Amino acid sequence: MGGSVEPYVAIAATMLLVLAATVGMLVVAHVIGPKRHGAVKDSAYESGMPIVTDTRRRFNVRFYMVAVLFLLFDVEIIFLWPWAQLFHGAATMGATIPLEGGGVAGKGFLAAGMGVFFVLLLFGLYYEWRKGALQWD
Repeated sequence: MGGSVEPYVAIAATMLLVLAATVGMLVVAHVIGPKRHGAVKDSAYESGMPIVTDTRRRFNVRFYMVAVLFLLFDVEIIFLWPWAQLFHGAATMGATIPLEGGGVAGKGFLAAGMGVFFVLLLFGLYYEWRKGALQWD
């Protein structure tokens, strides 16, 4: 096999830079951070407010539903980015995507594929809406 190691050097350098930055920030925060301790300073708080109730109380399921829906619709953007780059290439430069059968796919094929994707997303959103996941009554 005997491949080159040059691509891995950039990845290793990035990982070392991130590690050095992380350790550096922790050391600087420890060195210049506050040194005073006391009952008030060391007590737990949430958003500047003292804790009133037990921390193990139950939350409404709506908070979790909003979080899951956010993740669901946020991940869609990750799928849209590579498609947008391919579609831009197909629409502006006439680039095509080779298919396994020997044919090529142009901008019409890419637009139709994304149309199916959006129809499925709209169906999912409609389903969540009908189930009441977006209502805060």
